[in-house]
Amino acid sequence: MKPPAISFGTKAETLSALKDVVQSARMLALEYFTVKEWREEKEARLGLIFEKFGKTKFIVRSSRKTEDTSRESNAGVFESLLDIHSPDLGSAIDKVIVSYDDPAEEDQVLIQPMLRNVVRSGVCFSHDPTTRTPYRIISIAEGDDTTVVTGGGSAQTYQIAAESTNLPPNEVSAVLVLLNELSDIFNKKPLDIEFACTREGDHEFLWLLQVRPLIIKQNLQTPAEQSKKLSLLHSKISEGMKPHPDLLGKTNAFGVMPDWNPAEIIGLRPKPLALTLYRELITDGIWAYQRDNYGYRNLRSFPVMVNFYGLPYIDVRVSFNSFIPKCLKKTLGIKLVDYYVDQLISEPHLHDKVEFDIILSCYTLDIEKRLKTLASSNFSEDELGDIKSNLRLITNSIIDPILPIWQKDVEKIKLLGERHSKLMESNLQPIEKLYWVIENTKRYGTLPFSGLARVGFIAVQFLRSLVERGFLSDDDQANFMLGIKTISSEIQSERHTLSKKAFLNKFGHLRPGTYDICSPRYDTDVGRYFSWDTDDIGNNRRVSFSLKDDIASKLDEELVGHGLKTNSLELLKFIETGITLRELAKFEFSRCLSDALELIAAIGKKMNLTREDMSFSDIAMFRELYFSVSDPEEAIKTSIQDGKLAYRDTSRICLPPLITNADQVWCFEWPKLKPNFITSKVVEGRVLAPSDKNIENSIVCIPGADPGYDWLFSHAIKGLITAWGGANSHMAIRAGELGVPAVIGAGEELYDKWSTSKFLRIDCSAQRVEIIE
Repeated sequence: MKPPAISFGTKAETLSALKDVVQSARMLALEYFTVKEWREEKEARLGLIFEKFGKTKFIVRSSRKTEDTSRESNAGVFESLLDIHSPDLGSAIDKVIVSYDDPAEEDQVLIQPMLRNVVRSGVCFSHDPTTRTPYRIISIAEGDDTTVVTGGGSAQTYQIAAESTNLPPNEVSAVLVLLNELSDIFNKKPLDIEFACTREGDHEFLWLLQVRPLIIKQNLQTPAEQSKKLSLLHSKISEGMKPHPDLLGKTNAFGVMPDWNPAEIIGLRPKPLALTLYRELITDGIWAYQRDNYGYRNLRSFPVMVNFYGLPYIDVRVSFNSFIPKCLKKTLGIKLVDYYVDQLISEPHLHDKVEFDIILSCYTLDIEKRLKTLASSNFSEDELGDIKSNLRLITNSIIDPILPIWQKDVEKIKLLGERHSKLMESNLQPIEKLYWVIENTKRYGTLPFSGLARVGFIAVQFLRSLVERGFLSDDDQANFMLGIKTISSEIQSERHTLSKKAFLNKFGHLRPGTYDICSPRYDTDVGRYFSWDTDDIGNNRRVSFSLKDDIASKLDEELVGHGLKTNSLELLKFIETGITLRELAKFEFSRCLSDALELIAAIGKKMNLTREDMSFSDIAMFRELYFSVSDPEEAIKTSIQDGKLAYRDTSRICLPPLITNADQVWCFEWPKLKPNFITSKVVEGRVLAPSDKNIENSIVCIPGADPGYDWLFSHAIKGLITAWGGANSHMAIRAGELGVPAVIGAGEELYDKWSTSKFLRIDCSAQRVEIIE
């Protein structure tokens, strides 16, 4: 039987109307009255309340006419008071009315007895307010305070498609039943509800505490439209999980942060141009070519990044295959890949730390400790020996102080700038010039960068192992990093030593969001990024570091014992060089990429197309224009139109950061990710975005750890939070160098809570972030 339709009134009126209608949850008894009635007959009203409920504890709730309307909710704006003793009820009612500021006579106050024996509580949306899609979002926390959920506390959050047949745990499914019932009652309108669960003996009961309209712009996606898209996506992911004849490993996973971490570099929902540029420059083929060159398995035909309706994900099995030494026996390679994938599935919080905590991709001084986890997972001594010797072979070719394998990559990077300048100064037509800029960037930019990025990672791994083995203290490591001259440290120092013109000539191509055509370059909006009136160079100090002779001797002995072809002095030089070269290579190819984006913007401008328009185009279309005879304007506008249509799906799909089962397309729990805390400091400050003015002495929140945001450190910020980024990311390294407390890789859920707060406390030593306001 269809429940009767009910229209929204005030909070009290709506709950009163639902009291005898709702079947799937209990509801508290209630009493309400207008401000006018309270002012005219206080004692009578109190008498009615005590007669109805007895002398108990109460909750006094606001129920103003301007609350919970179809236009605005005003949720949390007015006072509601809990645990009010009977003698204090009258004054509590007065306080609630005072919070109305200028109360109208018809505004109301709602009185209910306090709910007891609450074991968990939470909130639930019938639609995702960000994507305007019919995802049921249920957040639930242990305890009796729903503000733990709404205020950013620790809660479990589930995202469930409207027509999903895959259900969450029982205690959450009961909330879903209630939500569906209320959806029928309110004629499928978007809803926001609050609920609680109580325990009486061995039984639990669900209580409806609040229901209000969820204020969402129109153009909602229908459940049928959503289901059609998700069914196709489920099939795609299911196929991707199956064994592949040319890949090691029986199963798979997809993540936004392992390996080439697209969430950090291009974001979770990149526009088509950024997505296709990243594919073209790195993830379709360049990445695998260079891994093969460095002694790992040949994956040259496999893209490492796929996309699900435009959401970029790393194919974890492909990535893990590429870290298997090419000379390792196939049977052992299969066993290793399966172990790696299983480890990631069982510990999903490591998805941005796979090379530090799961993968063995190089030989370091703490190799024995790292191999112990394999020994406890049924790897034999012979197998461990094979893994060790193969990793040593690869590592020696990289750390070789005489003729390292990466020297060829350095030579290519050195050629990039001159070749690029000639192209940009040529008289080639814009589309032809764009084609050759991209080709030049791949061959002399991202290809060597892919190799030098590997060198930089191995350098950091060695540095960590020196700390692990006791050759360096944590302070030694920090001082060593401070002594390295990098592009980032040059930006900080040369802003004060170079003229403005010279500085921008060198660094002006950088931009936050390296692949984002809509993000202004330093040289086009310099006032946004730098203040030229200050002399403060912050914490950008250089520190001289060297090993003591006795420690160097012991390290030399250990290196010989491990069969590593280097000594202590050469190893430290390699670590410094590796970290520097990674940044240098990124800096050089980003200049070419930045100019390519400007070429695309200029092509669009001639057709009266904005940067925003061009962000929806596809780089493959520009390549095709070079190869064929077509009308450029028609092709570009068609590509933009197609891109905008496709991006509608991109903006509507919600997936977890790590997909380990195709059924997560329909229903998943947002994982509790473990952020990377940088430094051991404690800091408090107001929360701002990079676009805000006067960010000095504030905690700044940015989506990714992109090097284009390095300018933030020139503004004496108190702290930094990023949604995505690993312990080895650019901003993590820079924050460590400068001693800036940072939370790198918070994940989408925590980042949304923290970045929308007003005031935070970051305790890096305790690895805790607290919302103060």
